[in-house]
Amino acid sequence: MKLEGKTAIVTGSARGIGGAIARAYQREGANVVYVDRPGQFSQEATDSSILVEADLMDPGSAVVVVEKALGAFGGIDVLVNCAQASTQKLFIETAQEDWDLAFGTGLWATVRLMQEAYPALKAAHGSVINFASGAGITGQVTQAAYGANKEAIRGLSRVTANEWAADGIRVNVMSPFALSEGVEAYFAANPEAGQAAAAKTPLGRVGDLDRDIAPVAVFLASDDSRYMTGQTLMVDGGQVMLR
Repeated sequence: MKLEGKTAIVTGSARGIGGAIARAYQREGANVVYVDRPGQFSQEATDSSILVEADLMDPGSAVVVVEKALGAFGGIDVLVNCAQASTQKLFIETAQEDWDLAFGTGLWATVRLMQEAYPALKAAHGSVINFASGAGITGQVTQAAYGANKEAIRGLSRVTANEWAADGIRVNVMSPFALSEGVEAYFAANPEAGQAAAAKTPLGRVGDLDRDIAPVAVFLASDDSRYMTGQTLMVDGGQVMLR
């Protein structure tokens, strides 16, 4: 098993992409700290997992999450910052609360958790996996707050990849396109967007959470990616081809 003996924190893991990653980590032998908003979990804790309810917009939440991870498993080898909430509005209609939601659950939650987990990650020569989106890279309409936030996370990831390399900590980014609950809801409300997205995907389909997305997160958490840092991996069927 690729992650045996490791402990991973995965935010936004009650369902969707985060949930698929957390389950894959457990299958690969990791202890997993599931983190999501209060009232979101439907599963139970196990011998190799704990459930932490936290509002990541609360500046004190990172301390709680890290303390519970260390208390349960004694260390942190992997930090996956997957949690994200946002609205979809044209830029001119995007209000302060929309910016606060996107950056509060995305960039600022990522910043605080990375800072709080840093000592444990340094001790473990660990791995951080952050999340970007093609919406930010390509400038998708109605995604001003979300896209700007995701590009800020990419910039942060490159800086910390450089700063933390001497500590043995790797920082990489995934940009997935998969049929999560959020994507399903968006496509249900915007069916033409769903059809267009599938049509412009070179591999011809929307990604599967368990078969297409989670294995890449396992790779980035494992020693298989030990010579990789500061990179953005587009796990999107070829929609965005970075150069």
